[in-house]
Amino acid sequence: MSITAGYIARIMEQIAPPHLAEEWDNCGWQIGDPGAAVNKIMLALDVTQTVINEAEDAGVQMIISHHPMFLKGVKSIRRDSQAGGLVYRLINAGIGVYSAHTSLDSAQGGVNDILARALELRSIEVLHPVELDRLLKLVVFVPVEYADKVREVLGGAGAGWLGQYSHCTFNTIGTGTFLPREGAKPFIGTEGRLEQVEEIRIETVIKKADLGQVLKAMFEVHPYEEVAYDLYPLENTVNSQGLGRIGLLPEVLPLTVLARKVKSILGVGTVRMGGSGNEPIQKVAVCGGSGGDLWPLARQKGAGVLVTGDVRYHAARDMQEAGMNFIDAGHFATERPVLPGLKERLELALQKAGLNVDIVVATSEAEPWEHV
Repeated sequence: MSITAGYIARIMEQIAPPHLAEEWDNCGWQIGDPGAAVNKIMLALDVTQTVINEAEDAGVQMIISHHPMFLKGVKSIRRDSQAGGLVYRLINAGIGVYSAHTSLDSAQGGVNDILARALELRSIEVLHPVELDRLLKLVVFVPVEYADKVREVLGGAGAGWLGQYSHCTFNTIGTGTFLPREGAKPFIGTEGRLEQVEEIRIETVIKKADLGQVLKAMFEVHPYEEVAYDLYPLENTVNSQGLGRIGLLPEVLPLTVLARKVKSILGVGTVRMGGSGNEPIQKVAVCGGSGGDLWPLARQKGAGVLVTGDVRYHAARDMQEAGMNFIDAGHFATERPVLPGLKERLELALQKAGLNVDIVVATSEAEPWEHV
């Protein structure tokens, strides 16, 4: 079966929904034919001459980049210009380009989730939410002997997930009554006779977006012909997606020790650090790329340090004056870890669909400068 570039783009939009992109951004198609057949994809942060060389040599038909090719208005495309030359090369080579920028920054499992996990943070939350999930309360009544099974499938489908905890429920025991009428096929009881059954009332919370999959899982294992359940809308919301992440280190570390750890994990030659080197740190905020402007929010939420890239001079001064620590590991290094994770998610999505496409991560990319 031939797989089109448009099909791949639709998978990307499930991973990094376009509505999460910032207003100023230009996520989505940059160049190409959505109807073109794709056998091989390359993932990269940027579309450069070096990356295109690698893509041509590898026989790639589609590049998925993090940074858009056209972030500012394009007034002309000339072969002898830097940007125009890239466009000519890509079109002549039959290579399409799709970009997921701030949509991938904010998405679950995107740039910032992967960066936070790489730094071994725990109890991870969104630093700057751009989307809130509505919550519902689900109440279901289950015969005592089936309660464990129903609780397990509810948790597996996403019910009862609160922060770093899953399978959260509240349970009470009581007596259920029902009278099977003519034509009923009751799991318990007899047609025409009022029954009393010892049941467990299971209460849990679910994200509204997960309602369909949770109910489907519940119906598949619940023994009753007619499942008795209630749904209640809640005023509660959860921060599901957004820019940056904040979480806890497994142990308290001095700022200088943490800076060396960041340097080692991200594999960079050097990092820039601002603040008191001996200050003990456990709560850490991260933002891949250029996240220096998020420092007031990170400080407000109790972070002892902000790990990001591209910290500007005046932002660094402001942080110092406010007593906020920072570690600048660079734009490239704080975003690059997303590519292997994105590769795994794309491969899994294609496997579930019974499709096979070769996906590679560009190896020719590097920091745009050297440390001397």
